[in-house]
Amino acid sequence: MVLNNKYFYVYFFVFFSIIAFSQENKAVTKDSVKVQNLDEVIVTATRTIRQLSSLPLPAQIISQKDIKRSNSVRLNEILNEQTGLITVPDFGGGEGIQMQGLDAEYTLILVDGVPLVGRLAGTLDISRITVGNIKQIEVVRGASSSLYGSEALGGVINIITATPKNGFKGDINYRLGSFNTHDLSTTLSYKKEKLSISTFFNRYSSDGYDLTENTDLNTVDPFRNYNVNAKVTYDFSEDTDMLISGKYYNQKQDNIASSLLKGETEIDDWNTHIKLNHTYSKKWSSYFEFYTTQYNANENLDDENAVSVSDAYYKQLLIRPEVRATYNPNEKASFIGGAGFNHETLDRTDFTEKPIYNSPYIYLQYDGNPTEKLNIILGARFDSHNKYKSQFSPKAALRYTLNDKLAIKGSVGYGFKAPDFRQLYFDFTNNSVGYTILGYNAVPDAIKTLEDNGEISNIIIPNTEFNSELKPENSISIDLGFDYDVTTSLKLDLNFFRNNINDLIDTRAIATRTNGQSVFSYFNVNKVYTQGLEFNTVWKPDNQLKISGGYQLLFAKDKDVEKAFKNGEVFARESASSPSFQLQKDDYFGLYNRSRHMANLKVFYSIPEWNLDTNIRGTYRSKYGLFDTNGNDYLDSYDYFVDGYAIIDVAVNKTFYKNYQLGVGMDNVFDFTDPQNISNIAGRILYAKLNIQF
Repeated sequence: MVLNNKYFYVYFFVFFSIIAFSQENKAVTKDSVKVQNLDEVIVTATRTIRQLSSLPLPAQIISQKDIKRSNSVRLNEILNEQTGLITVPDFGGGEGIQMQGLDAEYTLILVDGVPLVGRLAGTLDISRITVGNIKQIEVVRGASSSLYGSEALGGVINIITATPKNGFKGDINYRLGSFNTHDLSTTLSYKKEKLSISTFFNRYSSDGYDLTENTDLNTVDPFRNYNVNAKVTYDFSEDTDMLISGKYYNQKQDNIASSLLKGETEIDDWNTHIKLNHTYSKKWSSYFEFYTTQYNANENLDDENAVSVSDAYYKQLLIRPEVRATYNPNEKASFIGGAGFNHETLDRTDFTEKPIYNSPYIYLQYDGNPTEKLNIILGARFDSHNKYKSQFSPKAALRYTLNDKLAIKGSVGYGFKAPDFRQLYFDFTNNSVGYTILGYNAVPDAIKTLEDNGEISNIIIPNTEFNSELKPENSISIDLGFDYDVTTSLKLDLNFFRNNINDLIDTRAIATRTNGQSVFSYFNVNKVYTQGLEFNTVWKPDNQLKISGGYQLLFAKDKDVEKAFKNGEVFARESASSPSFQLQKDDYFGLYNRSRHMANLKVFYSIPEWNLDTNIRGTYRSKYGLFDTNGNDYLDSYDYFVDGYAIIDVAVNKTFYKNYQLGVGMDNVFDFTDPQNISNIAGRILYAKLNIQF
């Protein structure tokens, strides 16, 4: 049973009625407030410790408490419940995050401030990240290249792992769920005086699932993965401390292409991180860090006689040293500045060479309060690169407090995303279908080889068009909004956003092969924008009840296509045999895989006398289009759309004898699936979870 729009409206009518009721009775609920969480701090937005409620940027913290109460075990599960975030599956079976309508390749994913690698097709699969040892998740929306460089064009998600507390502590978690899914994790930590040590282990496995029972192939093949983290900190003195951490991840998954072709996919991902902090005085401090990470993926297929049919590999390495200094001339201002160097290599099947990226960078940021009510942030970063044009990324943000309840805030920033290895060096031919995809830099030599072999029948774009460089995609991001504390228990925030993206890299047919198939490559072609608003509210009348909700309105469009619709240059047909007719400007829906409306609602309620904690969480996504179905190359009102849908999850957790907690729950209560269009929603999931602390 799908929760359609009618039920959705009822669901959210109840929510907003509750909010309205709370406002009418605020005089009654005001005195019941015992504790308000006013000291949430965030580090990702400014790379300094800042109180979230005073930040001039659109940012959000997902707390460890909320993660545990929802019984989520993977990062994609918890991000899907946040305003304006939606995970979208890629063709490789992973899931990336879409933020403010921007593709997954434009959001930088960090763990403890350092980046993950392994974007096979531009998308980083966030379903491989466990949330078992997470302290909090920080989400910063809008271009953040002034601090983080490439990939932070749309925003940043930083996963902060837990730090040890005094003494020896630990926990064991086990969750058993549908599809024979097992998630086992344990954390051990020790802290005494100058030394702290923590380790985390996780094993996650599943039989996968199949949404299309009439075929021989599974939607998701069986897999199992292991995740091991270790972190050591040591305080040499009150002014000097050091962090050493490491992580190893391994996943093996069946690779079944047909009843005759079977193999295995294996991923190895590791990193090491060393960070040395030193405080010179009350005004000066600095750190030096050295980060190395490598991502390896291997995929093979054998026929029924165990003869190898294909064997693909992907090996990416990133090395990054960075030094940063902080200067606080007084209590009202601070400066941070840093410099670093990215060295990145890739060895991959179907590449014309083993490319090397070298990119030194430097950044500076001012964060000050000229008056008691005004906060200003000014920053910029310069990235040099050996393969594309250097980038200068400025950013400005301010927040002005009008009174004790209301503050306005706004920011404008430049973001960029460098062409990835695939867009420059790919050289892939699909032998079964016959088409070819070439990276921009690989085109001249590859086309000449195809011509010499007599495999090209028509050149659409000559090689001379590839003499210049492929430009980085770039954007101007503008955010404007306000924070409003209606009462001490009810808070609202509203943010209007617009992202203007230039030099979008897209694929285009550049030649025709003699077999009739096309040769594609990458070009800077489009100018697109995403704009809309995000609304969030939290009502916490007491320590037992917390209700939060959010909504995003989104318009994501190609400027050139919008102009073509406005000029009456686009036509459509109701059916293949019907006459064509001219489309109007309003008939253009926008970019593919974007929904006009998304919303969420979460209700957390605890009963202390029973040691019971419950919650119900709902998300809604309105209709969206995945393909042009009427042959005019654009997504318009006469195309086929994926219907809107809602997902409801419930969880109940009971604590026994203080240190034992048993949880049960049901994700996707109404068993929504769409096998034809949505591969990452498996259907109803039942689970039980046991947590033991010691």
